[in-house]
Order: sequence, then structure tokens, then C-alpha cells
Amino acid sequence: MDRLQSMKVFQAVVSEGGFAAAARRMDLSPAVVTRLIDDLEQHLGTRLLQRTTRKNALTEAGQAYLARLRIILSDIEEAENAMRAHTTEVAGLLRIQAQPVMAVHILAPQVAEFRRLHPGVSLDIHTASASELAIEDFDLTLLGAGCEFDANVVARPIVSSVGVVCASPRYLRAAGTPTEPEDLSRHACLRLRMPGYRPGVLRLLHPDDGDRALDVSIDPALVVDHTDTVLQAALNGAGICALPMDLAAPYLRTGQLRRVLAPWITNRFTLYAAMPSRKFVPARTRAFLEFLIDRTRWMLAEAERAWPSSSLVPQVVPEALPPCPDDAATSTATATASEGRAPRRPGRPSQSSAPSAS
Repeated sequence: MDRLQSMKVFQAVVSEGGFAAAARRMDLSPAVVTRLIDDLEQHLGTRLLQRTTRKNALTEAGQAYLARLRIILSDIEEAENAMRAHTTEVAGLLRIQAQPVMAVHILAPQVAEFRRLHPGVSLDIHTASASELAIEDFDLTLLGAGCEFDANVVARPIVSSVGVVCASPRYLRAAGTPTEPEDLSRHACLRLRMPGYRPGVLRLLHPDDGDRALDVSIDPALVVDHTDTVLQAALNGAGICALPMDLAAPYLRTGQLRRVLAPWITNRFTLYAAMPSRKFVPARTRAFLEFLIDRTRWMLAEAERAWPSSSLVPQVVPEALPPCPDDAATSTATATASEGRAPRRPGRPSQSSAPSAS
């Protein structure tokens, strides 16, 4: 017996004044309504309705049961409505997990604009290292495709980027500007320690020549496993570094950094958003994911238009999402995504290639 359905039918019989009327209201046959009432009475071990050919009247037990039942069904309806709103309304708490560099350069710059569009959503951001990511505990987790995660996890590509070689004007004035990849051997190079890292070798790729690889011998002046440290050292004139295009873009626009050795790149990166399941995804999660995809791809396309030496990234510009006034001061780094993937449209992950040291 479907006890909840029997309860609803009993309440409908009383409120509609009869079995036939209740059957019409609930889109059931009169026979089904009769059977459900009989099953309910048998389950309770008492008669709820006195039935005659002229009318149906509540018994004393039926009156007491109906009084309690109305409260129960009202609570159930309220709970169901709340759960539907949880899935359909863009409101509530959104729990996001990311590595620190992603939280700083991808999530933080987007908080103000997203909250302006969806003030009913609150963000709860947790940072963790790649080895500590617990995807099943959060609504969204940002990760590079090189991170390991369960095959049942739903992962959607957010943005693809490339690594570019750059340095501050102060450093270039003092040390000169490299014009050929081999010139890097005479420069102070700032290296980010990554999987596959080789301290004395910097691998460059030529996007106009099928990503032809060239290994350049270097003597690193700095090696560190923290992207922001590399960035700050480069801004202060310590040497030449490789940074994701979307992280370097605002500094290249303002002239704080200058790209060198274009069109050579150091790597291709793909950033993903992972969810524990594709079922019953709350509207706030869907809204933030679409917003993040649009914003990061728009900003990366803007960076590519600023340096159009080669087609490095997809030219995706969201029509319904104008840029924030202070976009020049933000970035969407994918520095910890250490594997290369060709840019694809949303929802269609591409085939990955082996990462190269940058």
C-alpha cells in the first residue's frame, strides 16, 4: 500500500464530499479510490468513514485521524515545495572547493559580479591541495584534468589556456629581450615546480607548427612550487617566467609584464569543474557554473585578441554577460592544471596530451 497516497485520497474524499469527486480531483478511477481507503482502514485497524448510499460521514476515529493528517500532509507539502525550490531557485549556500591558486585567481575575481546577479546565493569556498580534494563533499570542485578523481564524478571543462613566456620591463631593460628560444640560456629564469619538471630544461611549443616542441637549456634563478611566488618575483624584475595566458593577461595589459618569444608557448592547460552527481543539481550550482564558464572564456578570448599572433584559445564571447568594469585587474589562472587539452565547446572534454614542464 502506498500509505502517503492513501492519506491524500482520504483527505480528498472528505474535502470533496465523496469518492467520485475525489477520484476526479486526483485523476484516479473510483475503484482505485475505494481500494486505497479500504487499505488505509485495514492498516489502521479502524473504520474512518461511515458509507451509505446517500453520503459518507466521518467516524469519531476518522475525525481524529483527519485532524492529525491535515497537519502531516501540510508539512509534507511544505517540505516538497522547499526541496523543489532548492533545485529550481537560484538561492542558498553554494559550497566550492579549489586549490589556493584557483581560489585566488579564478573564484575571487568573480564573486562580486555573481553576487550582483544572484544576491540570494552565498558562497562557501574551501581551499585544499590537489591530493586532498574531496569532490563528493562539495557542490563544485575546480581541478586540472591531471588530478585523479572517481570515474563516476561529473567533470565539465571550464576553460583551456596556454602558458606564455614573459618578464617585467625593468628586467628586460637590464638584461635585454630574448629574440630566440636559445637566448633563454643567458637569462635568469623563474620556474614553477610541476609534475614532469626538469630544472635545467624549459620545453617550448610552436602553435603555428603543430605544437613542435623545442627543449631549451636554462639555469633557473628561482624554483618554487607556488604560482603566486613566481608571478610576484617576475613583477619585481627577478627574471623571465612562464605563466598561463589568463593569469598574465591583466599584467600584460597594464605593461607590468611583457610577453617575449611569441608565438612560442610553454604548455596547454584545461580547467574542469567537478560535481559529485549530475542528478538534481541545484539551480544555484548550475547558475554559477555557467557564469564561471562564460566569464573565464570571455576573459581568455580578450587576452588572445590582445596578442593575435596565433589562434591559441577559442573565441567565446558571452552575449548576455557584459564585462565587469575592473576586468583588467582580474584573472582566471589555470596554473595548477598541468595537462594539455585542445579547446572544445562546453560539455565535450577533449583528448588529453602529456604535460610539458613550464
